[in-house]
Amino acid sequence: MITAILGIVFYLNIQNGDEEILVEDGTQKKGSNQDISNNSSDEGTNSERPTDGVSTYIGMSKETLEENLGQPNRVDQTYYGFDWWIYNADPANYSQIGVKDGKVVTVYAIGSEVNISPFKIGQHVDEIFSSSYVETEIGLDFEGSSYQFELSESDLNTRPLLKMGDIFVQLYIDKFTATLSSFRVMDAETLLKLRPYELVYFGELQEIEPDEMVPDEKVEDANEKQIYDITNIMRMRFGLASLQWDEKTATVAYGHSKDMEESNTFSHTSEKFGELTDRLEAGEVFYQVAGENIAANYADAPAVMEGWLNSKGHRESLLNEDFTHIGVGVYKKYYTQNFIQAWKE
Repeated sequence: MITAILGIVFYLNIQNGDEEILVEDGTQKKGSNQDISNNSSDEGTNSERPTDGVSTYIGMSKETLEENLGQPNRVDQTYYGFDWWIYNADPANYSQIGVKDGKVVTVYAIGSEVNISPFKIGQHVDEIFSSSYVETEIGLDFEGSSYQFELSESDLNTRPLLKMGDIFVQLYIDKFTATLSSFRVMDAETLLKLRPYELVYFGELQEIEPDEMVPDEKVEDANEKQIYDITNIMRMRFGLASLQWDEKTATVAYGHSKDMEESNTFSHTSEKFGELTDRLEAGEVFYQVAGENIAANYADAPAVMEGWLNSKGHRESLLNEDFTHIGVGVYKKYYTQNFIQAWKE
């Protein structure tokens, strides 16, 4: 923690949350058939595909989805060929439904009341692991190629992947409370495009088709909004007040993400624009307390939010009761959260 005086007006408590470097590094390597375990069948999976809850949405038509949930509050674009239908009117039922070519291909849920059967948000890990078979290697065949995701010990403890029938479930575990924080379910193609773990493959690697390409600005804006939504859901979970959006602070955050990408650096300190205090002052942001979280190369907003939640320093900024406002800036796959306690005259 660094305390400083900026001029004679503001008392600053800058919390960078930098005990851990949050850079996601999902690697892929081409192998042979001998490198890939023969576990792409249903043997060894976690029973059959669930018959209840949001897992049943996978493969559902968008028309049926609308009949069940109504029109989304927002539609966000992604880098992965699907659009997120955002249902954020009620934090307790917050979910993101991924729709591609008129069908649901993935669901992300963090709202405490969302039915994610056979699991439940807030469920203790002991209960999850006692009833679910967790493997270090998850294999699948898709369009004539073979793939195997290899999970590290950290992956198993914080984001295990389960194969349930013909779909794949990713469980985001809050390691500080040992409970289920959020849930993602997806079909095989979406899993192969997200590539959240180390991947060995034999054949062709799934790539984003040219007609699926989306301008960076559209995805950046979407990720910023989702990070804001999910931040407040996480804060409410721990009895904290929601943060208000501050556009000037968001501009500062975006500038730092852009600077890191363009300078190929990853730091709270910019060679061009200085420390967080310097950047906030240049952006004419008036505050008493400020903090910053940064991350890079995460697939999307849900993934980076769970990464921050599971890192002690970043978590402290995310769940700081003193903060009143937030600005989020995403540039390509560089993410910055700037938190402030607004200055009161």
